[in-house]
Amino acid sequence: MAQPFAEACFRARISPNSLSVASLLFAILAGFLFYFSRSLSHGLLLAAAMVALSAALDGIDGTLARRVGATVRGDFLDHVLDRYADVFIVGGIIFGGYSSTEIGIFALVGILLTSYLGTQAQAVNVGRYYGGVLGRADRLAIIFSVTIANWAYAKEIGYGIYSMSLLGWMMVFIAVVSNFTAVQRFAGIWKKLSEKK
Repeated sequence: MAQPFAEACFRARISPNSLSVASLLFAILAGFLFYFSRSLSHGLLLAAAMVALSAALDGIDGTLARRVGATVRGDFLDHVLDRYADVFIVGGIIFGGYSSTEIGIFALVGILLTSYLGTQAQAVNVGRYYGGVLGRADRLAIIFSVTIANWAYAKEIGYGIYSMSLLGWMMVFIAVVSNFTAVQRFAGIWKKLSEKK
């Protein structure tokens, strides 16, 4: 799906690094829209749109990089900006009041560790590792979908202290599954290292 857009960017001489930066800018906008969404009309819809644009550009920049010839600097920049994008999007959800700080921090730990382990595998000569149940693309798709669902159905679900909005429950899911994914990646990399030994 990204190929036609990457070709158009190639013809327009747009660099992959420019797309990576644009992806981060949309993620920052998403974070601010989540934060202000309770006082903005259709704020969640706008936040979902920014998440979608950020995710789309993140997919296109990799395709374009392969088209023009990926560089180590470009790969490094992309990973750094992706981590900032993750923090802005999830931070916006937390500080927008859709999730408790404790759950949000647990989610961020899982998200950042999952990404770290994927690239750390490369540092220990195992090669880039993408294993596990919840990768970045899946996570962004879930955030996009649940944000729209939360806009359509804003009521809380649950009982007492276990009552949260759909975005709140999504954060619980991401917190648990991201950390589980990090453990999966650790186990997979550890196994490959043992086999090399």
